[in-house]
Amino acid sequence: MSMPAAEAETHPEALASDGDGPGPFGRWLRADRVRAVAIALIVVSVAWRAGLASRGWFSQDEFVISAQVLDSRLDPDFFLRTFNNHLMPAGLLVAWVMVRAAGFEGWPWVLLLAAGQAAVGVAVYRLLRDLLRPGWGLLVPLCLFLFNPLTLEVSSLWLVGLLVLPMQLALVLAVAAQVRYVRTGRSRHLVTVALWVVFGLLFDTKSLLIVPLLFLLTVFLFTSGRAWRSLVTAVRRYWPAWLVLGVLSGAYLAFYLTRPARELDEPTSVGQVLSFLGDLVGDTVVPGLVGGPWRWTYAGDGPPLVDPYDVAKWLSWAVLVTLVVVTVRRRPSAGRAWLLLACYLGLVAALFAVTRLGGPLGPLVGVVPRYVADVVLVAAICVGAALLGTKDADEDDMSAWPVPTVLREPGAFAVGLISMIVVLAAIGVGTLWSTARFGDNWSTKHGREYLATAQAELAAAPPGTVFLDNVVPDRVVAGYFWPDNLQSHFFRPADRRPTFVTEAERPSTFDENGRIRPVAVQGRKILPGPTEGCGHLAKGGQTTRIPLDGHLEEWPYVVQFGYLSSGDSTAVMRLGDATREITLRRGLNEVFFLLEGAGDAVEVTVGTPGVGVCTNLITVGRIVPAP
Repeated sequence: MSMPAAEAETHPEALASDGDGPGPFGRWLRADRVRAVAIALIVVSVAWRAGLASRGWFSQDEFVISAQVLDSRLDPDFFLRTFNNHLMPAGLLVAWVMVRAAGFEGWPWVLLLAAGQAAVGVAVYRLLRDLLRPGWGLLVPLCLFLFNPLTLEVSSLWLVGLLVLPMQLALVLAVAAQVRYVRTGRSRHLVTVALWVVFGLLFDTKSLLIVPLLFLLTVFLFTSGRAWRSLVTAVRRYWPAWLVLGVLSGAYLAFYLTRPARELDEPTSVGQVLSFLGDLVGDTVVPGLVGGPWRWTYAGDGPPLVDPYDVAKWLSWAVLVTLVVVTVRRRPSAGRAWLLLACYLGLVAALFAVTRLGGPLGPLVGVVPRYVADVVLVAAICVGAALLGTKDADEDDMSAWPVPTVLREPGAFAVGLISMIVVLAAIGVGTLWSTARFGDNWSTKHGREYLATAQAELAAAPPGTVFLDNVVPDRVVAGYFWPDNLQSHFFRPADRRPTFVTEAERPSTFDENGRIRPVAVQGRKILPGPTEGCGHLAKGGQTTRIPLDGHLEEWPYVVQFGYLSSGDSTAVMRLGDATREITLRRGLNEVFFLLEGAGDAVEVTVGTPGVGVCTNLITVGRIVPAP
């Protein structure tokens, strides 16, 4: 039944609630359509990246830190240790809880990373809305951050996400608080800035770069005039901020330098630094800002490295240079935004040039995308400021330079519009392509296959199967992580864990694919013995020196000892300064055991008088699976 006209005029709200007007969601959508689209983009980005992350699994850094977590107590010594020179107490706490609760399960980490991405995405949108002039243009820098292929590693690899996502969140919220402090001068905003910097430092030392970023952002986006005048203005006007942040940074650095850490991998030559800068800027950052790298280099179980096509790389430079020229010509203050990006990129480059280039992986540092994940975030802020301008900029900031007459023609405008659409479409397609190729690369996980095979083999193994410790394949955990590449470390979080021993007569090991195999030893063998039908004869109560066919350097070795004994006894095996007591049984037997030492001969001392031991088989070396 319809409402009478008089009642409708008296109670118009009833008419709106009768089903013809928009509901709560519709009213929310109409209130701010840009916000609604931004939230939709954040949801799509998070869901897309979570699906991509679920295709992969743990990588070698995760295996290493998982083993360390399970071997550590929840105490300050654990929290305040450095991992690859990263001081990350809050990150280690999260890892300690997650690894102990979930083991090798991947989905809890995918959910955790998705939550972190959502938080950062919302924070970025709110910062852009607060900092920049309003409009649909806000979605451009937001999309640059949300869908950038250079940050795929952050949303896929849980250890990287554990370091970078909190830093990104701290960076965004510290910048937002700094903007409010600059605008209002209120001390509570300065306190918020300091708290977010501390939050970032709890997860990664690199968060120290937030402090110079805040200074640079204040100089470039919130002052005017020439360089010196801008610097003086920023220092004089906002000196409480620099005092607080300076004291905070100094205190953190003083504490960080007291922590045990490996030596910095300093560069060995100027050429090495220049090559690194070319890779970082030319191959990684610039292509990444326009949808690159389009092609990835396989890097084992870890995330792939960027490897852009040459033509696409130079086209990306052309697009970026054009964007810089156009924005600066239209809005001279855009030059300050681009300088802010260049300065922050310079800080990041200097940090890695000083700390990473001298190591064995130094030539690859410039093409590792996670090292510039924070640069992508700063780039989104700077691109937004260059395109849209900040709310604090004067309106007469717009360029008064006349547009050339030829560009005012309708045909020229149409060509320019079509060209812009083509470029944006190419960037979108390139982003999709780069992301898809990353996913193909990321889905190859030798560690997952190795563990799955080993778990199936352990389930089918007979009771009493024991193992001598050995390294996992390099493609699962690289050798430079020793001893965390040992099987005894790798299997700690697994559902089924092998039983490792240091001495056994019939021990087992895992082959390259995770299958259980009998142990064999590959290394130095003893020379033929002088006793006919016996080889080397070791008599009870005496020490017999048996030469090897070469010298062994100090290392944890495995000894294969085949012998014929006239009775049960114990014996002491010596290699250099290292000794080990083993058990001998009457008859023809074989025993494998661990012995760490060095030398060119072994010595055997049989403990029981009257017992003789013959041997022609002693091999000292490393474990290999028997054929």
